[in-house]
Amino acid sequence: MTDLAISVRGLCKSFNGKAVVQDVSIDVPRGQIFGFLGPNGSGKTTTIRLLCGLLTPDSGTGTCLDLDIVRDTAKVKRQVGYMTQRFSLYEDLTIRENLEFVGRVYEIESPVQAASDALARLGLESRQNQLAGALSGGWKQRLALAACMLHDPRLLLLDEPTAGVDPKARRDFWDEIHRLAAEGLTVLVSTHYMDEAERCHEIGYIAYGRLLIHGTVADVVARSGLITYQISGPDLARISKSLSQTSSELMVAPFGTTLHISSRSPLALEQALAPLRQRADIEIQPLPPSLEDVFIHMMRQAQD
Repeated sequence: MTDLAISVRGLCKSFNGKAVVQDVSIDVPRGQIFGFLGPNGSGKTTTIRLLCGLLTPDSGTGTCLDLDIVRDTAKVKRQVGYMTQRFSLYEDLTIRENLEFVGRVYEIESPVQAASDALARLGLESRQNQLAGALSGGWKQRLALAACMLHDPRLLLLDEPTAGVDPKARRDFWDEIHRLAAEGLTVLVSTHYMDEAERCHEIGYIAYGRLLIHGTVADVVARSGLITYQISGPDLARISKSLSQTSSELMVAPFGTTLHISSRSPLALEQALAPLRQRADIEIQPLPPSLEDVFIHMMRQAQD
């Protein structure tokens, strides 16, 4: 076995003549959590489906768990747990019934025992007889993860798994993901939440089907070239409007009771900030750019 759980080169996929994934190449080491970032419609879900054999690429090559993603799709599916954006289990079955059913689909030798183990592992025992349709978002998420893990996969593909889930449930979910990764499981997850992206070992930003940048969070932020300042003081709404109209090279966003202004151009920043530096009631401080600053900047730069 190689040290890479995923290694693909030049993946391309089109639907009705529209390119959805364009020349995507990526390596994900085993036991790593890799986060996919990108706007809606950027190709994240399609890329995930190409990796696990649910879709066949128009061109490109690669392996998933040392199996060819084109020739060995049936074997890949057996070793991958895929959690879709929408809850996809049966809402008129109980938690236990759903898990036992999934166990039978995967032809697990003892689906009843496998379901019991999954219930215990993810803290679902007390709710095992509750209908899945009556669960809150956080409990549905936990059930979906239990179903993904039932057949002991070597790779988890999670497509926006925590959308609409409260912060406590999200944190519990990520604690479990990190525990699984520490045991050697590889995880690829798409998300819109910056705090979740920062929990990943590496991230990749995909827009309009192209993987624009990837690396650790610190590396991606550093390579963005952004310079960020924080502005504090009165009348920030008017200041924000004025700064936004100063130059197309500037990015201005409110952060609580402050403003963040970012740009890759030191000259554009200094020209915009010069009048504010003359005001005694305005405080301007340099800040390290945040991942959200980089995310918004890349969204603005990406071409459809």
